[in-house]
Amino acid sequence: MTGMVTPAGTPARPADKAGGRPPRGRRRVPVRTPHQAARPAARLGGPLTALPWALPAVAFVGVLLVYPFFRSVYGSFFEDNGFTSSFTGVDNYTRLADDPIFGRSLLNTLLWVAGTLLLPVAAGLLIAVATHRTRLGGFAQAVIVLPFAISPAATAVLWHFMLTSDGAVNQALRGVGLDGWTQAFLLEWPQNTLALIVASTWQATGLNVVLFAIGLRAIPRETVEAAQLDGASGWRMFRYVTLPQLRAVTVVVVGMAVVNSLKAFDMIWILTQGGPSRSSETLALTMYRETFRLFHVGYGSAIALVLTVIVVGSSWLYLRRQMPDTGWARS
Repeated sequence: MTGMVTPAGTPARPADKAGGRPPRGRRRVPVRTPHQAARPAARLGGPLTALPWALPAVAFVGVLLVYPFFRSVYGSFFEDNGFTSSFTGVDNYTRLADDPIFGRSLLNTLLWVAGTLLLPVAAGLLIAVATHRTRLGGFAQAVIVLPFAISPAATAVLWHFMLTSDGAVNQALRGVGLDGWTQAFLLEWPQNTLALIVASTWQATGLNVVLFAIGLRAIPRETVEAAQLDGASGWRMFRYVTLPQLRAVTVVVVGMAVVNSLKAFDMIWILTQGGPSRSSETLALTMYRETFRLFHVGYGSAIALVLTVIVVGSSWLYLRRQMPDTGWARS
């Protein structure tokens, strides 16, 4: 047996005499019975292993989002002034149709949505395209992004200094002899709402520039070079090459702009507090005033629910239109 040779010509190594174990240096492969082979490998802890780790996040979301939402839905069917409460059914909702302040705040909210889509999004796209791959483009983008680093409260204070009747803008117009161009920017509707939208645009454009700049850098250079070889340049390059490649970024930017415009609050409150005579209020501001200033908790809850439906519905419709090929959009 000592001279035995394997078919490959390699001398065979004798098995261990104490039980036929393979020689050292070779890994022993365990043999599984048919019953063991048919049974799947047991996983540590089973499917509920991650449940304790997810409970804190679930509790956090439930306390801060789910419970307040259902509490607002429940409270909207009551007349509650903070001390007494009585069931009124849908009276708070029927009151919305007859409330001129709610109608004005709804109109202002729509103006905010339109202005936010026309100004910050369009300006951010144009600035990002104009400064893309230019010599001083990075510096120009950094300057435009700076206002976004300022808090909305500080931005509102700055624009209040400029837009009051004796503010910097009117004083500058009087200084150059354009007294007829002076305006009561914050005292008349719709000038006050338009001035607030311009102030918001000054701050929000920077973020859109950053997002669009990232999207432009993600466009494959081969795509641009192929379009240039086909004779595309200027407007044709932007319309048929750049803009389609930015679709994913545009979906994000427009979605964020719509949601932020529907819940605009801080800049309006600091600049005008919804005045004069509540003429510049949006739905978010009207909900806050009715609930926490006038103590019409039930009516404020009804306004909050209407605002929630508008935000969720508009976001869902927009994403469903922009992403028709996903399973989420078809559901």
